[in-house]
Amino acid sequence: ASPPSLLQAMVLRRLLIAAALLAAAPPPPAAAFYLPGLAPVNFCDADQEKPECKSAIELFVNRLDSVESVLPYEYTAFDFCQAEGKKRPSENLGQVLFGERIEPSPYRFTFKKKETCKTVCTKTYDTKKAEDKQKLDFLKKSMLLNYQHHWIVDNMPVTWCYDVEDGQRFCNPGFPIGCYITEDGHPKDACVINSEFHEKDTFYIFNHVDIKIYYHVVENGALGARLVAAKLEPKSYKHTHPDNPDCSGVPMDISNKASGEIKIAYTYSVSFEEEKNIRWASRWDYILESMPHTHIQWFSIMNSLVIVLFLSGMVAMIMLRTLHKDIARYNQMDSTEDAQEEFGWKLVHGDIFRPPRKGMLLSVFLGSGTQILIMTFVTLFFACLGFLSPANRGALMTCAVVLWVLLGTPAGYVAARFYKSFGGEKWKTNVLLTSFLCPGIVFADFFIMNLILWGEGSSAAIPFGTLVAILALWFCISVPLTFIGAYFGFKKNAIEHPVRTNQIPRQIPEQSFYTKPLPGIVMGGILPFGCIFIQLFFILNSIWSHQMYYMFGFLFLVFIILVITCSEATILLCYFHLCAEDYHWQWRSFLTSGFTAVYFLIYAIHYFFSKLQITGTASTILYFGYTMIMVLIFFLFTGKYIEPYFSILKLP
Repeated sequence: ASPPSLLQAMVLRRLLIAAALLAAAPPPPAAAFYLPGLAPVNFCDADQEKPECKSAIELFVNRLDSVESVLPYEYTAFDFCQAEGKKRPSENLGQVLFGERIEPSPYRFTFKKKETCKTVCTKTYDTKKAEDKQKLDFLKKSMLLNYQHHWIVDNMPVTWCYDVEDGQRFCNPGFPIGCYITEDGHPKDACVINSEFHEKDTFYIFNHVDIKIYYHVVENGALGARLVAAKLEPKSYKHTHPDNPDCSGVPMDISNKASGEIKIAYTYSVSFEEEKNIRWASRWDYILESMPHTHIQWFSIMNSLVIVLFLSGMVAMIMLRTLHKDIARYNQMDSTEDAQEEFGWKLVHGDIFRPPRKGMLLSVFLGSGTQILIMTFVTLFFACLGFLSPANRGALMTCAVVLWVLLGTPAGYVAARFYKSFGGEKWKTNVLLTSFLCPGIVFADFFIMNLILWGEGSSAAIPFGTLVAILALWFCISVPLTFIGAYFGFKKNAIEHPVRTNQIPRQIPEQSFYTKPLPGIVMGGILPFGCIFIQLFFILNSIWSHQMYYMFGFLFLVFIILVITCSEATILLCYFHLCAEDYHWQWRSFLTSGFTAVYFLIYAIHYFFSKLQITGTASTILYFGYTMIMVLIFFLFTGKYIEPYFSILKLP
């Protein structure tokens, strides 16, 4: 092969290797090509330890969260065993925004060294002391709300696997702090796993974990082994001799009415097992395979494709049979006598490009929508290639924020071009609104939610320094880029319309119910929402139920289908409205597909009441506060499909 083709083959091969890797760790000094943070780590016995092969296995702890509360908390907020003197790893912007707080743990393992019932620490509480009582009450509250640990080994979640319905096995990347037996003897949450949990009005804390780490011996002459899975089983033991525990006996119970001194000893056991069938590149598969099956996803795709094919046929028929040919005829029309013989949309050709009311606001929305559209496309494209996999913690949000900041230029350009085509002259107001209106609303909502998180002491509260950094990205990078885009947009000549606009506006006849603005807009959002509502369920599950989302290929396909559906629904309904001689089409086009966001909001409300068990005023406010941010972004994203129709009307 010639040098260029050989180089292309090498680059393609390396990209395919990188896309297959689904875990992150510090890159070793190896000759193979790996993306930063996606290289494997080799482990070996303590007597064979070398710089490229280590024996110490570190266990990190992440925030604790619950499906019954939107408020996550750092590991250090609870009175668990702490790691002394160890520096916590740095977090990227996406991790901070999602409230992840990864910290070192006191759990220490050595590769292939089995440990049985090893003591970590013992915590003592005296209920007569206010400080101890407060710590114990916080621990009880967290068990009542089913807060879950999230542990990490070699950048893989330590999973708790258990049987569920239909003989299936679910691997949860977290395990509960403990559980509660109600006053009437009803076991809540994880208390159903052990028949010994039966005392009424009593908490049972999981103070012992049996950890099993699976490894795969590296082939092809490489040194050591690689970790491919880490599983645990939480247990509860009331250690009678905390200094010399035997991990047997009755469970560790804490009565809700207990008083005096309470001791909780934390222990663990660890074992290692070779796994020959799982390779390092596919070590996440056992977690992902236990997630909801993909046949539901394919049903969603087929449902969406049927809608797209139906709309495509309708739009193609209209374009081929009417629009393209008739617009050319009207450009050649000199007298009004011929026009009087026509009917429907052909009568309003002289008013079709009349500037809309509130053209300034519409152009600003279009600019912001363009920014969000490009950001979403590029983010999902990189996610499909594997660059933003679940192993790359926080990478998805970091990529989205950085892209939004860098895409200020297209937003300013599109807003300026449309505003100029509407005959606007206040270019300074236009560019300022494009830079600050929609981002300002999102930031204000986000800041209010952050104040609530600060007040609750949650780990999801964004530190002040990070808020300053986000503002710096907005004001110092995004705003100047928006001004640059607006400069080039206003510098270009105004968009030339293919038909002349009459000086006197035509009177709009009385409209039937179906051609009035509101019914048409309400109907317009149904089809796009029908394409995404199944995928929306999995996305909301990943956000609020803390389930792992990895099906970016499906999501990217649904994204493309949504873009096509919004465009075609807008074209179709606008054509029907123009046939009814209503030429106020610009805002109606924006709101037709943008109304999908209202259905999104209705679905989010339904999801809150039917699927979630969120309790507490703060959690409820946070849920709907963050939902409103998503609804606004989705409104701008879907509403901007006025542009395809605008392009069709410009056909010669």
